[in-house]
Amino acid sequence: MSSIHFAHTIEVPQPPARVFAVLDDFSQTPKWLSRCTGIERLTPGPNASGSKIRYAYNEAGRSGTMDGEIAARVPDQRLTMHYADNNMDVAVDFQMEAVGNGTKLTHTIDITPLGFFVKLFAGAIRKQVPKQTVAAMESLRQLLAA
Repeated sequence: MSSIHFAHTIEVPQPPARVFAVLDDFSQTPKWLSRCTGIERLTPGPNASGSKIRYAYNEAGRSGTMDGEIAARVPDQRLTMHYADNNMDVAVDFQMEAVGNGTKLTHTIDITPLGFFVKLFAGAIRKQVPKQTVAAMESLRQLLAA
């Protein structure tokens, strides 16, 4: 089963430091990512590459958690998280590039279905990911503008 890959880029008038600050503050994530109910940092101290995290979600009436880690963290440039459970392996990446006074923000998601039932629904997931990602980025744009 091949992975599901989607990337979406937006430009926002806020500088990369502001965009990164919102993405790096996991308490903000449920405000722009509708299926996220929280991200808990399991490693003490500030966010850093290698920090262990737990993503909690509610989607289609099903709630759960995925354990993960911050795979890459370069302030004002990149934030990458990797999550896995018995059903999926998920990589979430945000890259920021200064454009004038604003930021070009590219959000990439890679999902590898692992569980039998998830593999059965991979086609539906593949169709759903672009809509969810674009909607999340538009919510993030609104949060940044606040």
